[in-house]
Amino acid sequence: MNKSRMVLLVAILFILIFAADAKALTPDYVISNSEDWRDVYSSILYANLIKADSGFLVSKRAATLLLNTIDRKNQNIQIISSSRNPYIVGYKVIVESGGFTAEELTFNDVNLELAKKLTGITKFIVIDDSYGYNAISVAPFAVTDNWYVLFADSRKIASVDSLLSGRKVDKMIIYGNVDRAVLSRLSKYNPEIINKEGDRFENNIEIVKKYMAVKNTKQVIITNGEFIEREIMSGTEPVLFIGSNNVPTVVQNYIKSSDISVGVLIGNELVGTATFIRRQLGLSVFVKFAQSARAPQGAISQVEGLDLFYLPKYSLNINVFKILYNRATGEIELTYTNTEDLAAYLKGTITLTDQNGKTARVGDVDAVFIDGNEYKTVTYELEEPLEGTITADIYTIFGESKKALEKVLEKTITIETVEIMDNSLLNITDLMYDKRTAAFYVLVKNTGDISVFVDLELTDVIINGIPETLGLKEVAELKPGESRWLKVDASLSDEDIAENRYVTVKAYFGERKESLIKFTTKTFELRLKGFDYVYYATTYGMTIVILILVIFIIIAFFKRRRRKKEEGYYNY
Repeated sequence: MNKSRMVLLVAILFILIFAADAKALTPDYVISNSEDWRDVYSSILYANLIKADSGFLVSKRAATLLLNTIDRKNQNIQIISSSRNPYIVGYKVIVESGGFTAEELTFNDVNLELAKKLTGITKFIVIDDSYGYNAISVAPFAVTDNWYVLFADSRKIASVDSLLSGRKVDKMIIYGNVDRAVLSRLSKYNPEIINKEGDRFENNIEIVKKYMAVKNTKQVIITNGEFIEREIMSGTEPVLFIGSNNVPTVVQNYIKSSDISVGVLIGNELVGTATFIRRQLGLSVFVKFAQSARAPQGAISQVEGLDLFYLPKYSLNINVFKILYNRATGEIELTYTNTEDLAAYLKGTITLTDQNGKTARVGDVDAVFIDGNEYKTVTYELEEPLEGTITADIYTIFGESKKALEKVLEKTITIETVEIMDNSLLNITDLMYDKRTAAFYVLVKNTGDISVFVDLELTDVIINGIPETLGLKEVAELKPGESRWLKVDASLSDEDIAENRYVTVKAYFGERKESLIKFTTKTFELRLKGFDYVYYATTYGMTIVILILVIFIIIAFFKRRRRKKEEGYYNY
């Protein structure tokens, strides 16, 4: 064999080896092997950005079933496995036994490690992984316009910043609620902030508009952001959020003003809401609820449910505790109960019918705040009295924010009639913020002759740039003439304190603990608390103040005695 032929063979061999290595670096198919939604999300996003097909395990049984769906042309499979929560340990062996070439990458932090592999990405969207629906909202835009989504909170921001500091960052979007530490640390990248007061529907509409600017389409995917599904992540269409039981007004208005004409509903949980969209807003709606069976049996073609990977969701549960017609005041008293440890907003419409057929309709003009594990009584004044047995048809929408009223409570209840006067009286007299205990303290006084129950709300307190409503942990009781400082927990940074120059307090109060039918409101200029004898006296009683004074006297006595002894010693 002559020298030139030898050189040619070596060159060909080198090209073949290089091609094989290149093939390994650009997989045909990516499989996520993790029980953590963040790993699944990151793996599918990564696959879409490198133009590979993808799938994910939803159970141990799916380890073999998934292989039946992979096109045999996709021979090179890359497995992204969690080192902490894999469905299958050593999944590579199973994949290879199916006739595929497999590479398994095992990571502790899949989101960050895959970002390191995508060296050509220069645009990043940063979200907090506490809000899974935000990840779903931004995914189609990220895939379509070549962005990578990073998860960051106060604990992880140092690692994220370390990654970004070694990369070229052309653009950055910070989407939804994030910790102030994240905003501060990433400010050097001049990020665009998309956060409409923490409202996930308004934020979603903003990212849909960005998608449409890149790739205009008349078709959208309809979902509620509670699960991962392949088409949702594909970037083929933008994702538009609708509510579980109700379409928020902001979403209705956007659909009406847009060119959207077709909606693809993923899953069948939202069929009722999608029906409203079709009937009231004129969209053609198609439902994707199943896929071909991956282990078919018999001659008839079978189907099975979609592969859905569920995300943590905001759990809300509002119910009616009781509804009364108080003839003494001429008011309807509707008391709601929030059985979850999460605050919510609600807005009710109540249609009343008495035994004579007379009807009246009352309701809330603005959304009403109800704290977690709390009762909230809303009163409505009737223009004319109702007689005999009265029935109430209650239709209340509720949700996690004022504009995200996506759930519906519907009930028909026979109203109890009572005749009760409430003679309670209450004044709000002072407010201050204590940085040491991370709480507001509100001084209230019972100015009446009977005990009063009181609940507090601090409305539109700016925390991390978002207006929030804060409340007491539990209803307080004050005896006649009693004054007391009531504590409302709130962790405010120095920036937050600067933004809350004035704070408005609402006090709901009454004789009955579960029917606080009166309220008063007052606005204070915010002041910070130092050592305040009046505060300690009203909060802990004069006993502690006297004890402190006694300790001071004792210390002064011993100091004086010691000084005299020293003077006597030296005089000696």
